[in-house]
Amino acid sequence: MTDTSRPGLFARLRQGLARTRERVGGGIADLVLGRRAIDALTIDEIENLLLGADAGVEATTTLVDDLHARLARHELADGEAVLAALKARMQALLAPCEAPPVPHTATPHVILMVGVNGAGKTTTIGKLARRYQADGKQVVLAAGDTFRAAAVEQLKVWGERLGVPVIAQGTGADPAAVIYDALLAARSRGAEVVIADTSGRLHTQAGLMDELRKIRRVMGKFDPSAPHETLLVLDAGNGQNALIQARQFNEAIGVGGLVLSKLDGTAKGGVVLAIASQLGLPIRYLGLGETADDLRPFVAADFVDALLSRDDR
Repeated sequence: MTDTSRPGLFARLRQGLARTRERVGGGIADLVLGRRAIDALTIDEIENLLLGADAGVEATTTLVDDLHARLARHELADGEAVLAALKARMQALLAPCEAPPVPHTATPHVILMVGVNGAGKTTTIGKLARRYQADGKQVVLAAGDTFRAAAVEQLKVWGERLGVPVIAQGTGADPAAVIYDALLAARSRGAEVVIADTSGRLHTQAGLMDELRKIRRVMGKFDPSAPHETLLVLDAGNGQNALIQARQFNEAIGVGGLVLSKLDGTAKGGVVLAIASQLGLPIRYLGLGETADDLRPFVAADFVDALLSRDDR
């Protein structure tokens, strides 16, 4: 998909990660820069900063063990060496989660959006539709979250804002039927992309997972290869709870990619490291704000650069 220039993108990413960067990047930089010697105690303090940003025990251990090994080999002469080593190891950890968009092998290309209430799923759908519009593609939205009238209305607002048709029925309608209608509408209109919203009731409820499986079966009747992508939206501010959600959704229905929303409002952006370390699922997009253009593809090197940079640099 089309994006803005990299300098502008990086500045927006830096801005979006401000709170996490203040805790991690700024904290580590303040800790190590200017020190004449780096010792094991310094690395232990780095460990506490990473855990405080919800990087998780597994990812933190990987990063800290690497620093201890470099220290033993006398490779950490100063703070700049520590930051360079940490940056390299973080990039290696995150790189496998950087993945290009799923290629469009069918028309319409069907994207199933899942996630719990409050994760920013409906807003993410609007932003994603905006990205496809920028590429000149015709989009149809399916209001499959029939459990909440507010979700349908919110999706309709996005549809009006973007000039995108929204296929909806009344509250309590069968979500699978609504989404099937949207697929038929997309075919008749020659639309290239269908983005389907779904209920966001608690991920621990078996009924929700059963509903999602039914939706996938009904999609398969329209196109045996549909959905072509299943995106799970996670609120980055939930920290380790977001990791739990990702694991449970993936085990129940299979997740093709993740969207980390609300990164601009949390100091827990380190959860991206935890997800990479424990799940290794593709991270497709980062949500960095409220506007339609604030959904950005995940680029591991840019994420690490923005995370470990300081405001005075």
